[in-house]
Amino acid sequence: MDARVIIAKIRHQQPLEDGELQWFANGLASGAVSDAQAGSFAMAVCLKGLGDAGRAALTQAMCDSGTRMKWDVAGPVLDKHSTGGVGDCVSLVLAPALAACGAFVPMISGRGLGHTGGTLDKMQAIPGLSVALSQSQAASVLAQVGCVIFSANAEIAPADRRLYAVRDVSATIDSIDLITASILSKKLAAGLDGLVLDVKLGSGAFMKQRTEAQALATALVETAVMAGCPTRALISKMDQPLVPSVGNALEVADVVAVLTGRVRGLIFELSAALGGEVLAGAGMVGSTSEGAERIAAAITSGAAAERFGRMVAAQGGPTRFVEQAARYLPKADVVVEVTAPGAGYVSVIDGEALGLAVVALEGGRQVETDVINPATGLSDVAPLGTWLARGDVLARVHAVCLDQAELVADRLRAAIRLSLDAPEPAPLICDRIVR
Repeated sequence: MDARVIIAKIRHQQPLEDGELQWFANGLASGAVSDAQAGSFAMAVCLKGLGDAGRAALTQAMCDSGTRMKWDVAGPVLDKHSTGGVGDCVSLVLAPALAACGAFVPMISGRGLGHTGGTLDKMQAIPGLSVALSQSQAASVLAQVGCVIFSANAEIAPADRRLYAVRDVSATIDSIDLITASILSKKLAAGLDGLVLDVKLGSGAFMKQRTEAQALATALVETAVMAGCPTRALISKMDQPLVPSVGNALEVADVVAVLTGRVRGLIFELSAALGGEVLAGAGMVGSTSEGAERIAAAITSGAAAERFGRMVAAQGGPTRFVEQAARYLPKADVVVEVTAPGAGYVSVIDGEALGLAVVALEGGRQVETDVINPATGLSDVAPLGTWLARGDVLARVHAVCLDQAELVADRLRAAIRLSLDAPEPAPLICDRIVR
């Protein structure tokens, strides 16, 4: 087989022979496929697509390029995955909440892609915490705590590791086929008994149109179910951050506020809904509403906070992180208030622009080798529907220096639109996909 032939077939939308995608995935894993060929493959798939059968074959091939995990635990192994948003730190709330409900959650997560933040980057804002765990280390944390958040090691879907890095820097992120294969190759390799997917829709998501989000959610659910993993998906709005902050350490601080009962809001609502789906899908509860109630109770009782604190400590972080988060999380050298230029309701928030502003603050990556500054970002972002008088705070910029903060401040004023008319409230959850 030949990588050039396979790429050409995809580009010309010619049928692939059995085994060609498996050969290509193995070549990604072994290095037999070059970086240039990996980029060309990603672009060909992004532009031409693979079709349903090709998508399923690529997902399986990338999963089979490495090993599959097995867990010796006394309960169902469940997980959640988001397609990426801005100010979206649901994973850090939901994983410990599910563990508090009796599930075991080995959450293999990723780093930031494009304008969206990454769960691993947020976790690593906590001093000392390691996400680079071997399977035996992850299994130990999982057995002790009930949840662990870690990166895919070299043995888990190594083909995706290569392709994931290429997608971030080659404008090939927003492909249903590549997103599906990337997400599910790791999730299937994690040996799950159930999965829930949070497919984002809106200005802060990769999918800006509802039809696109529905197509992605359907592709993910159908591909996962075909592979034998019970899976459900919710399509949720990403027209504003789920917490008031965008940026790694700042979002972790908001997570602690949610887990300790000081804040609820959108992240609480979405975490409960997603948890309800996966608990019901695994047969742990009789209905999604019962599952959502159990997740909400785990958060409000402090049980999820206790699990989160234990997970942080088990992965090398501070032993009393939840109680002393402000002491441990890094802080930016410069904090600048961005104020409203006039009066009005916050009617539109360009989520992608907020995400790119954080990248400009060194809180995200422009190329895969960029080193993230975990302290930078945005806080106190005024939510949709907020009435602001002239001079009220739109958001606060946490930056390395004043020049950097002022540059981002101009972007924020353009990204947050005010209107004299209050925006119509929109439901957080737009659709539900179950097979």
